[in-house]
Amino acid sequence: MRVYTTAPLEDPRDARSVYKNLEDLGYDGGFSFEAKHDPFLALAVASEHTQNIRLGTAIAIAFARNPMNLANLGYDMQSISGGRFVLGLGTQVRPHIQKRFSCTWSSPARRMREIVLAIRAIWDCWEGKSELDFHGEFYTHSIMIPAFNPGPNPYGPPPIFTGGFGPLMTQVAGEVADGFIAHPFTTRRSLLENTLPALEKGLAVSQRQRKDLEIMCATLVVTADTEEEMAASKLAAKKQLAFYGSTPAYLPTLSCHGWEEVHRELNALSKQGRWDEMTELVSDEMLETIAVVGERDEIAAKLHSRLDGIADSVSLTHNRYPDPHCWADIVARLKQP
Repeated sequence: MRVYTTAPLEDPRDARSVYKNLEDLGYDGGFSFEAKHDPFLALAVASEHTQNIRLGTAIAIAFARNPMNLANLGYDMQSISGGRFVLGLGTQVRPHIQKRFSCTWSSPARRMREIVLAIRAIWDCWEGKSELDFHGEFYTHSIMIPAFNPGPNPYGPPPIFTGGFGPLMTQVAGEVADGFIAHPFTTRRSLLENTLPALEKGLAVSQRQRKDLEIMCATLVVTADTEEEMAASKLAAKKQLAFYGSTPAYLPTLSCHGWEEVHRELNALSKQGRWDEMTELVSDEMLETIAVVGERDEIAAKLHSRLDGIADSVSLTHNRYPDPHCWADIVARLKQP
């Protein structure tokens, strides 16, 4: 199993050292995400300070851009990184697309599918495989002149991963993407009952096989060296799960375990801004079912129990209480043959 993580950067200047540290620790990949800073610039800097680690966006917000813009970014990052780039795309949610980015939100699954296909059509043109003649429901790309054509990428086009949660967006990954980034608000049961069937449906549509798609599971890890730190890590994780659990889109995970009533209570409290009370509704059972919780020397085995037979790669995450040593010991155990 390949081991990734997403590096939360409060200061983009830290990209010079953070990704190099992840490479030295043995991570197979280091990803950025789009929050306070642009997700591509940090990776461009990181590519100059690393040699082997895979670099990707998990995720860049597709609907805040257009296929041509994303094709250029993906091409350039693939070149700068020496063929180590992964273009990871996600949707964000309607209010942010419309009110923060002043962009269009509609038919998210169909739009994401078309974005991926349009990017590939642009890259095929640059690779000399076809003329640019893409006409879709949302995007049209039908002109490309030598002045704007960078030609074939010396490392080939990068893979495209898409993130998602619901059945339609998950199916899109199976149909058109090279990889799928699974949301951390999942359990082994929800991955088996909800995620894999949707991916298989998409693979069947495109007549592809499971080996054609990398499944990367972002997994919330709760561990620490002392009882005090463990308690703080658990509390931070419960706050994060309370936020996710209050969101109707994430109800299917809770439904797999008969926790629909918890969702209704969380949702009601969220509308009243009663965040501390929400955290109290997340039981230890819920925490240990959704997150991987344990002593440091237990985590690698528990990750295998959670993801074996499902995922090709794991992305270790706990953004609200990050491990100060980037889970170096856990990575080492996961990398043991």
